[in-house]
Amino acid sequence: MLQFETINELTLKVTCTGNDVLFTKAGAFIAGENPGGKNYKFEKVLLGPQNNFGQALLGSLTRRISGENLPLMKVHLNGDSVTYYANYGQHVVTYHLEQGETISVESENILAFTQDCDYGVRFIGVGILSQKGLATSTLTGRGQNAYVTVLSDGNPIVLSNVHSRETISADPDAVICWIGNGHCDPQVKADVSWKTFIGQASGESYQFEWNGNAGVTVMIQPSERKGGIRVGID
Repeated sequence: MLQFETINELTLKVTCTGNDVLFTKAGAFIAGENPGGKNYKFEKVLLGPQNNFGQALLGSLTRRISGENLPLMKVHLNGDSVTYYANYGQHVVTYHLEQGETISVESENILAFTQDCDYGVRFIGVGILSQKGLATSTLTGRGQNAYVTVLSDGNPIVLSNVHSRETISADPDAVICWIGNGHCDPQVKADVSWKTFIGQASGESYQFEWNGNAGVTVMIQPSERKGGIRVGID
């Protein structure tokens, strides 16, 4: 049994009771403690977190094609222990997924998740906005111990229209993840005109938009990724 806890905003604390398995970003381990000799070990994940070889191979190919490549390591926890994980001082946010609840997250923002989460990659858009399809990694809760921890460059803000049913718009390069049940992918809205193609764009020529029917919670970091979507003609 695993329990996730965020401490000091920058570190994930994982408490293990008994034997279990954890998936984390490769190299994210920073410390650990347990009674007796060390009872946990690390293994590089060559293909993917899926137990089925065929699914893992297909998932690896999909991630490479979509740009959602995810360098993972598998942590084997053999007994009671507490281990700690972080990534270059980024803020960490931990979320417990309900049964059937899905978090869609940029692969680079994944720090760790438990094996009660089903991992996949989903395309959410293609077209003139990018030289490749727009894709997101997904983690879906399928057990009572479905924990996910994500990374943020700075303290994130959280917007939700689950109760308000308001429209949410966000810069894709600042979006960390969105959470909801069923189909809650954003629409890609573009504000492209002749000015865009002569270098006079506003810098906000595209946005993710969730309408009021989505029932979604969106986490946004106060920093934009470099090398995001580039507006141009195919």
